[in-house]
Amino acid sequence: MALSSEEVDKLLNFFFDETNESQTFEHFLSQVSQCFPKAYNYKVGVCVYNLLYHNIITMPSQRILALTLLNEMYRGEPFVNNPFGSFIVGLCQSDSSRKNHVPPNLKISDSEKYFLSHLLVSSQVKEMLKKTPCFIIKTEFGPMADISHVQRLVEEKLDDRFVISRNHISCLVPEPATSTSVEDYEELRAAAKEILSNPSPPAMQTYKPGPIRLVPPLAVGDENMLWLELDEVKNHDFAYDYTMCMPNSNCIEAKKLINKALKGTLSLQQQQHLLSELEKDPKLVYHIDLTPAKLPDLVENNPLIAIEVLLKLMRSTHITEYFSVLVNMEMSLHSMEVVNRLTTTVDLPTEFVHLYISNCISTCETIKDRYMQNRLVRLVCVFLQSLIRNKIINVQELFIEVQAFCIEFSRIREAAALFRLLKQLELGTSDTCNVTVPRSKVMNVSW
Repeated sequence: MALSSEEVDKLLNFFFDETNESQTFEHFLSQVSQCFPKAYNYKVGVCVYNLLYHNIITMPSQRILALTLLNEMYRGEPFVNNPFGSFIVGLCQSDSSRKNHVPPNLKISDSEKYFLSHLLVSSQVKEMLKKTPCFIIKTEFGPMADISHVQRLVEEKLDDRFVISRNHISCLVPEPATSTSVEDYEELRAAAKEILSNPSPPAMQTYKPGPIRLVPPLAVGDENMLWLELDEVKNHDFAYDYTMCMPNSNCIEAKKLINKALKGTLSLQQQQHLLSELEKDPKLVYHIDLTPAKLPDLVENNPLIAIEVLLKLMRSTHITEYFSVLVNMEMSLHSMEVVNRLTTTVDLPTEFVHLYISNCISTCETIKDRYMQNRLVRLVCVFLQSLIRNKIINVQELFIEVQAFCIEFSRIREAAALFRLLKQLELGTSDTCNVTVPRSKVMNVSW
């Protein structure tokens, strides 16, 4: 019943190919028919229907191509035999007169309605298919064609079905989007294949309420309750607020900036704008799709943003996952900067700080490049002196490990200074404020 993952991918290629905006509908239909034989019409149609229903294709040009494909795949047969006929007709209607089989979040423009309605009843279909999606979207047309006859035929066809056979809804609830722009097509493509490909596509699974009722009695007395017959129940509407959890413009803008921050350094203006939005709405940080797995990219490209995000996530139930990723990521100047700032701002769990220090020491010991090793050792030594001076760590708990590290790299000035500090602490004679470097120098060791 469903397309395979590879077939879904092929179908998505047609819709995500931007050149199809300027190609004729005829050319697009020809491409699809060459890739999928006629026997696949229903499978392709179900997939296209779900792409529309679940907001996977949202651009007007993609949408008009999809709707044209649903209609033209069954050209030559009576329209009532088109399994997607009621869906197509429903989209041409006004919002107030739509039926349940058209999701409230799926709306088409007047230009799309004009083209689609004429496609249903016009005798000049071949001429219409020589137009391009770009032309249809940008052109202002007159009123829609009269499709009342087609609509009546579709409704008569639906009336033949039992009411209880139509009380299903999709298990996936579409979320309204305030923008049709897509940041990551590969991520969207992966999601589409996940919910649409076989063997049991989630997008095609439905929810049907099962009424709980007693076994009917063999004989009905006058004093017994009346038996409720399901085929007499006409209202199977589901109550759902489609505006619930609808993202606002600030959330969308913050998501875009976070996605950019994961891939490269933000400009000063972009950083200030993102930090300002996070400051205005403390809960915004939970809606920007920054998972623990993405944290290392943010730390390396925009450490200041990473610091502020982590500070706002401190009350999250998943904060330990973020800490775990942070302390186990590859050692770098930026990761040290983030950890150092966090330790001086909030109380980090001791075990995380100790684990990070151990990982840093291990990295210095295993790196082969002598030049890079020296630089990393300098960073770690200055970092440790800062933690000791600010009394963030109890050096006695790591004394043996840190002392061995200092001895191994005693040729490096910062390691020797750290070793002297350890000895002074051991003897109880150190004034850490005098023997350590200023805090401002902690992250000034250049690569």
